[in-house]
Amino acid sequence: MLQWKGVMPAVTTKFTANDQLDLDMFEKNIKAQMEAGVHGIILGGTLGEASTLEPDEKEILIKASLAIADGKIPVVMNVAEQSTKDAIAMAQQAEKAGADGLMVLPPMRYRATDFETVTYFKAIANNTSLPIMLYNNPVDYKIEVTLDMLEDLLECSNIQAIKESTRDITNIIRLQNRFGDRVKVFTGVDTLGLESLAIGADGWVAGLVCAFPAETVAIYELVKAGRINEALEIYRWFMPLLELDISPQLVQNIKLAEVATGIGTENVRLPRLPLQGGERQRVLKIIETGLKNRPVLPDYKNLRSNA
Repeated sequence: MLQWKGVMPAVTTKFTANDQLDLDMFEKNIKAQMEAGVHGIILGGTLGEASTLEPDEKEILIKASLAIADGKIPVVMNVAEQSTKDAIAMAQQAEKAGADGLMVLPPMRYRATDFETVTYFKAIANNTSLPIMLYNNPVDYKIEVTLDMLEDLLECSNIQAIKESTRDITNIIRLQNRFGDRVKVFTGVDTLGLESLAIGADGWVAGLVCAFPAETVAIYELVKAGRINEALEIYRWFMPLLELDISPQLVQNIKLAEVATGIGTENVRLPRLPLQGGERQRVLKIIETGLKNRPVLPDYKNLRSNA
């Protein structure tokens, strides 16, 4: 059974220079994530360039990830399709391919009403047996999953978690006050990671973890063990890098960071292009400064958690 907790990277999709899936580099990155102690991986999200992936490529990524994970961590597939029919088909394809769970975005390219959004999510949940994490990000997708909407959605027993990206971390408290342990709450904003965990978030769907897995997991484990000051020291170092996640060019930013740490390439899929000019130099400087001052981590894998 999928345990909705811990650090779950929204992994980047690796491409070769001729725009094919780069499964060798993908495997190198996933192994680095696992070695650092992540608790699961999420494929084909915004950071994974979902909108440019073909259905067969998504299936290849699921199967490759399952082979690498070897049952040690769950593999979660993102669902972000243009129609309800396609979303159901993607969910069923992921289940057939062996995925352990789904992260589901609201309807894309259409600002659905609350009723339409609930109907959409229920249609997907009722057509798969996989456990589901809903993605609540009204800042980027202009659709909010309110507490009342979520209460309606919890009629579906396989809706079990929510990625909370409203930028209002007090919503974590509201969710837990209302639904208790029925809904596992993940923070989805890198620059609110520590704060969200400190007030009780169950996990962190992270972005810069793709390049810095150990530092991200260390923050999670230290917070859950009650060692906030040690976590905060790492987090302060990390913040300029984490801010690379809250940008329209987050894919390019994070892929540049992956290059710097040796677990990725800069290849993106059109219409995206690698960063150019002054912006590229700005991002590189942030990455280089971060690497130069990279903290020495405690033995975070062997902490006694208070969680």
